[in-house]
Amino acid sequence: MTDRQRRDEEEEDAIADAIALERAIAAEGPRSFAEGPKDTALQPGSTLHPYAALTPERVLDAIESIGYRCDGRLLTLNSYENRVYLVGLDDGSQCVAKFYRSARWSDGQILEEHRFVDALAAIEIPVVPARVDGDGTSLHRHDDFRFALFDRAGGRAPELESRDTREWLGRFIGRIHALGSAIDYVERPALDASTFGTEPLEWITSHDIVPSPLDEVWAGVVEQALAGVAHCDATAGPSRLIRLHGDCHVGNVLWTEGDGARPGGPHFVDFDDSRMGPALQDLWMLLSGTREEMTRQLADLLEGYRQFNAFDVRELHRLEALRTLRMIHYSAWLARRWDDPAFPAAFPFFGSERYWQDQILALREQIAVMQEAPLRP
Repeated sequence: MTDRQRRDEEEEDAIADAIALERAIAAEGPRSFAEGPKDTALQPGSTLHPYAALTPERVLDAIESIGYRCDGRLLTLNSYENRVYLVGLDDGSQCVAKFYRSARWSDGQILEEHRFVDALAAIEIPVVPARVDGDGTSLHRHDDFRFALFDRAGGRAPELESRDTREWLGRFIGRIHALGSAIDYVERPALDASTFGTEPLEWITSHDIVPSPLDEVWAGVVEQALAGVAHCDATAGPSRLIRLHGDCHVGNVLWTEGDGARPGGPHFVDFDDSRMGPALQDLWMLLSGTREEMTRQLADLLEGYRQFNAFDVRELHRLEALRTLRMIHYSAWLARRWDDPAFPAAFPFFGSERYWQDQILALREQIAVMQEAPLRP
């Protein structure tokens, strides 16, 4: 048996063990509090956003309610979808607390993601799973806020200019997808033209988000773009949907330097957007630059990826379609979150005529790009 065959056999055994672990945990039932009311933390009829009630005192009280002792240190981390904090503990260590946005994911959907990341960690893929207490609980509630704790994971952005870095990332994404393809999500939705295209279009148009007279122009361009997405899908043919990271861009990959105790390299954080989708979704956001540069980058990613998982090259017809869907979904995401004070402060450009004019132009460019031949690494 060659070294490559031995490594493949060990990887297959590890994945089989991780799958068995996932199934066993799922069979035990939810690892969270009993179902209760949706997150509100405010009186009915309040015009304040639910996160307005998430004061520093409430954050610390929540963490201490599950047995930890805090030392008062609390730093808000950069996160818009959820509220995330770096919390100091009495023993001098730190943990990360994520307080989930109300009504975005159900308990079952959050726990599915937790189980997936647990299984990835079990086969030594560098991810950050939610901490589990003595009762096997990873999702907690305090004052109607749902939250989870994680180990602190530091690091810098990966140097994507390096071929070795790209191949390294490709190997780990291939391993994530090898496990991700073994079991489907039951609770979490898929990333497709409906969830990231048609549904956001309908929501924006029904809520009069785009100012007149740009509203009809934007909607018409989106419909043309979705026709282009449909053409790309038809050209690519049926693809296997697998469990993904879902938001695998450079900001969600942290790189650490090795030392005597721990190996260096990438680790993947924030699986909050994990869902079913095509494998290419976790690769294309790592590409940038000219067509020639992206072709070379993709070749390096796939060189590493294929060492652990097969890749269907027909998916490449979907690359620009996936970019187009992300653009449409992004506008709807901002619009839906506008009642959260953090969003107007962070995205002051959103909603202006200039914003929608730029979106119309960008989507028209995407319509043209989707008609071009796909990248051929």
